[in-house]
Amino acid sequence: MPVGGAETLLVNLLRRLDPALVQPEVVCLKEPGPLGEQIADEFPVHSHLIGGKWDAGVVIRLAKRMRSADAVITVGAGDKMFWGRLAAYIAGVPVIASALHSTGWPDGVGRLNRLLTPITDAFIAVADSHGKFLHDFERFPESKVHVIRNGVDCQRFRADPEAREGVRQELGLASNTPLVGIVAALREEKNHLLLVKAAAKLRQRHPDLHWLIVGDGPERTAIESLADELKIRDRIHLLGTRHDTPRLVSALDIFTLCSLNEASPVSILEALACQVPVASSDVGSISESIIPNQTGLLFPSEDLEAMTRAIDQMLGDPQACKVMGQEGRRLVLETGSLQSMVTGYQNLMLTIYDRASAKAKRMKETAPSELPGFEMHSQPPLNR
Repeated sequence: MPVGGAETLLVNLLRRLDPALVQPEVVCLKEPGPLGEQIADEFPVHSHLIGGKWDAGVVIRLAKRMRSADAVITVGAGDKMFWGRLAAYIAGVPVIASALHSTGWPDGVGRLNRLLTPITDAFIAVADSHGKFLHDFERFPESKVHVIRNGVDCQRFRADPEAREGVRQELGLASNTPLVGIVAALREEKNHLLLVKAAAKLRQRHPDLHWLIVGDGPERTAIESLADELKIRDRIHLLGTRHDTPRLVSALDIFTLCSLNEASPVSILEALACQVPVASSDVGSISESIIPNQTGLLFPSEDLEAMTRAIDQMLGDPQACKVMGQEGRRLVLETGSLQSMVTGYQNLMLTIYDRASAKAKRMKETAPSELPGFEMHSQPPLNR
């Protein structure tokens, strides 16, 4: 669990679930990561269960831990989606679901994961268009696709007038220095190198402009090298992993995201909740949150010129940015609250569980156990 959007979303979900209904545990196939370690005092966290990509023994290890589980939800695609669902099925878990947070590479579902569709009760999408993608492209049955929108804590993420000057002081900048920033794990698909190139192109038109990059990951060295090469290193502040994200985002004039693929990124919702307008690549379901000239501007994926124009336009019209930020918060309050997301997960788990329980009861009642030579084999009774 590195510090990323889907992982942060999971932590927020765990902390808000009703403990009278759900007692959550977290399973990491590999190491727990920074966020896994952070929540280990709050929830049981199991880790180091897989030795390598084709370590089939992980199924047995997982199944042993899942025997007492009522629901298993895998988060993301890849190994965890495959081994997690297979182990849950072997363990007889009543509810098996997969929550997906991206579209395509590097989180494509793939053929092996599609093979387990029959044993999966639900595939969770994070936006309407994402749900359509899971049905049309990934070919999941429409009846199994459920949309639960990502949600953010709008009390924690809100405009903070004091943050603007405080963050600039921390960075040694004047109080009127324009700041554009991104919050995203430093991974290839987040395309931070495009941001560095945009910073170089905008330096002449906006000589005082500075950039914040919040997050860490394997692309850090490449980002630093390109910034040095383009002689823009002194304008880009790589802050690494931070736990004061609301304060940092509130200090920005513009939030930007230049990902190659997304579904409905939490970082954009957090920025809008802080009344910060967004310039983003038009990928995944981002257009459901970033409405051009209402909550921000969109540009085609990997289009450096378009990204540069969008940020330049926004920097040149502070009043329009202020209005877009206000409209952005209103949108998040209406469609992306944390509580609505938590309620969605709870209701989905309980609905599927009750349906499985009722089915097991009917099968037990109608089984022709009185027939000579017939022996009824059933799973242990479901316990809520």
